[in-house]
Amino acid sequence: MAERDVDPAVDRRRLRNILRRTRESLGIIQATAAHEMSWSVSKLIRIETGVVTISVNDLKALLAYYSVTDADRIAELVEMARNARKNSWLHGYKGIASDAFLTFLAHEGTAIRSSSFQPTLVPGLLQTDEYATAVMSVMRGSNEPDRISRLVDLRIARQERIFASDKEIKLTYLLDESVVRRVVGGPDVMKRQLDVLIDACQDGSALLRIIPFGLGIYRSIRVPFVVLEFNEIEDDPVLFLEYPQGDALVREDGPFEDSGGGSQPSPPTTAPTYLQIFSELMEQTSDEETMAILHSARADLERRPGSPPAE
Repeated sequence: MAERDVDPAVDRRRLRNILRRTRESLGIIQATAAHEMSWSVSKLIRIETGVVTISVNDLKALLAYYSVTDADRIAELVEMARNARKNSWLHGYKGIASDAFLTFLAHEGTAIRSSSFQPTLVPGLLQTDEYATAVMSVMRGSNEPDRISRLVDLRIARQERIFASDKEIKLTYLLDESVVRRVVGGPDVMKRQLDVLIDACQDGSALLRIIPFGLGIYRSIRVPFVVLEFNEIEDDPVLFLEYPQGDALVREDGPFEDSGGGSQPSPPTTAPTYLQIFSELMEQTSDEETMAILHSARADLERRPGSPPAE
């Protein structure tokens, strides 16, 4: 299987982090670097914050000023700069999904670990087409059939890019029990969705745990989140939050980002904090109880009036 390509958004982020950290390691302030390069300070700030993408010629000149002379390292960074200027596979979905979500998807493809918590819905990577369509029809409104279709297409493309890869990504899902008890799209659609979750538990493609109702109230019960972790030293963890008023992306190496869907205060927590919450909740779940809840939810659907006999 073909190796996943690195999304331009990832290379843009990596490159700006490398350039900023290289300058800081040399003890050079932005004003000095800009003066030596005959740039405005604002140009260097825009490059280091990712507002603009640095050209190959400017990159080579900046690396020379920073005394980066290793040919292989220069070639690696030049290739990164060239890729950073390309359009992402997600470009066609701008305006369909939030900018924060699209940026999250760009980084998901190079993550080595994904820790996902969902209190209300099946996570996108595990959704069937039928379930996804039912969710989008309610969330987006049935008066937007074209947008719903495009969002479902995006979800399918995302699944294909993650699962049709020889790069391993450890997927861990933590779901509230309400996710599997709530019937989405009708009993038949929900039964098929539960079958997918049961298969995921059994085939080892993902680690899935369910937080039982008996646990009561717990931290972060209201906000779905995903934390992505990476191998590369340039990549700090990425935290994606799904607030009611809009998606949000929190990055250790850059400013808080939101979807533009209204005023949103900077989050008081970071990716490591949410990983701690995730770990604490995981410790209160088990494989055995998770399977028991899934089979119980499936059996409840079979017992519903009008359900066909179980095969």
